[in-house]
Amino acid sequence: MLIAIDGPAGAGKSTVARTLARELGFTYLDSGAMYRGVALRSLREPNAQPAELARAARIEFRTDPADRARLRTILDGEDVSERIRESDVAQVASRVASDPGVRAALVAKQRELIGEGDWVAEGRDIGTVVAPEAELKVFLTASPEERARRRAEEAGADPARVLSEQAARDERDSTRAHSPLRPAPGSVTIDTTALDQSAVVTEIAAMARKAIAKVKADGAGN
Repeated sequence: MLIAIDGPAGAGKSTVARTLARELGFTYLDSGAMYRGVALRSLREPNAQPAELARAARIEFRTDPADRARLRTILDGEDVSERIRESDVAQVASRVASDPGVRAALVAKQRELIGEGDWVAEGRDIGTVVAPEAELKVFLTASPEERARRRAEEAGADPARVLSEQAARDERDSTRAHSPLRPAPGSVTIDTTALDQSAVVTEIAAMARKAIAKVKADGAGN
C-alpha cells in the first residue's frame, strides 16, 4: 500500500510522513533526498548536465538499524544523509528539480523503489505524477509565514530571509512546466498552520487505517 504526502516546503511533510510510517509500520521515502543527491553531484561535477547526473546516479535508501521508518541516503555507495541537508545543496536542489530530464530520471527511480511493499512517500509530485494510483493522497500546506518560521527555527536562520527564499521556491515549484506543485485529484488537503505534528499524524493515520481496511476488504472479495 502507498500513502502519498505532497506539499510545499515547511508544511511539515517530512516529519509527519516519517512519524506516520513509524506508527503504521510502513517504510518512509523522502523523494526530496533524491533531488538533493543529484544536487550534490552537480556541486561536485559542475560541468556535467544535471539530467545526465540524475540518470547515472546510484541512489539507494538503507534502513536505519535504530529506526525502520528512517532511511539513510546512499549516493554512489557513499552515505550522504547529513551532507545533502546542508544549505548549499538545498539551494542547488531547488534548481535541478525544475529540470524535466532530472525529474523524469528520478520519477522512474522512485516508481521502482515503491513498486512493492508498504510506503509513506512524501514530496511535491508523488500523488500527481509518481503514483497517482496511491490508495491515500494527502496535500499538506500552511501559511507562508508559518512555513518560513518553522524552517528558520530548524535551520537557525533569519525568518525574513527564509520567507524571501521560500517565495521564490514556491513560484518555481508551482509554475514549472513539468510536475508543478499542486494537490492531486482525489487528495485530502490539510492546513497545518494551527496544528501540531501529533494532530496531523493522528488525522492521517485514521484515514490510512480506513484505506488499509478497504484494500483488505477488496482483496478478500476477489
